[in-house]
Amino acid sequence: MMRIGRAPKIAIAALAALAVGAAGARAAPNTEAEKMYEEDVIQTEAGDLTITFLGHASLAFAYQGKAVYVDPVGNPSGPPVDYSKMPKADIILVTHEHFDHFDPKAVSVLRKEQTQIILTKACAGKVSGGTVMKNGDALTVQGIKIEAVPAYNIVQKFHPKGVGNGYILNFDKTRVYVAGDTENTPEMKQLKNIDIAFLPMNLPYTMTPKMVADAAKAFGPKILYPYHYGQTDPNKLVDLLKDSKTQVRVRKMK
Repeated sequence: MMRIGRAPKIAIAALAALAVGAAGARAAPNTEAEKMYEEDVIQTEAGDLTITFLGHASLAFAYQGKAVYVDPVGNPSGPPVDYSKMPKADIILVTHEHFDHFDPKAVSVLRKEQTQIILTKACAGKVSGGTVMKNGDALTVQGIKIEAVPAYNIVQKFHPKGVGNGYILNFDKTRVYVAGDTENTPEMKQLKNIDIAFLPMNLPYTMTPKMVADAAKAFGPKILYPYHYGQTDPNKLVDLLKDSKTQVRVRKMK
């Protein structure tokens, strides 16, 4: 069972702790990177899940000693992310090939010999050694089950069906859905048992607040983070879902 956790922190302490690794204890890093990103800590049955909000569509998860990154890029909507100051990745997931989600340089900086990279067919030619997941695929990577959910536009034409993925990451019994660039598709609205959802709201490329609210009411995540929201006011979504059971959390994810 997931418990809705603690207040956000401005730090990346959990990720920094992963960087210590097999070399043993060392002095705590004293870098600007540790101070500039919000974190939420979610309590799960198998330990804390720490979410670090790197900006735009870039996320990092720390869980059971593993560092998992989704769409690590240099943050086109804010201060650049210096991935050289971040812990090396155990798993990297890329939702699709657009520049604000797929940054081969960031992937190169984060990867180590054992890093496993999950990506789409459109990204595979630009990064060596990745594993392609198609819509509907499921794969267990380093003990974390990953499910690929279709991500596409219905109204707009920026993201055709069958190209991009959203991902459900199963951190033991806690299910986290990172939607990628998409609208409120039938596949999204049929999802089950989602504890935490990241849904995009960057107009005109993804969803309006009403579309996000429509999807959230359909599949009922316990916690919803609007992300990749650009100039859209996330407080509109807060208002639309004020009477629902979904807790909307707004973080710095333009």
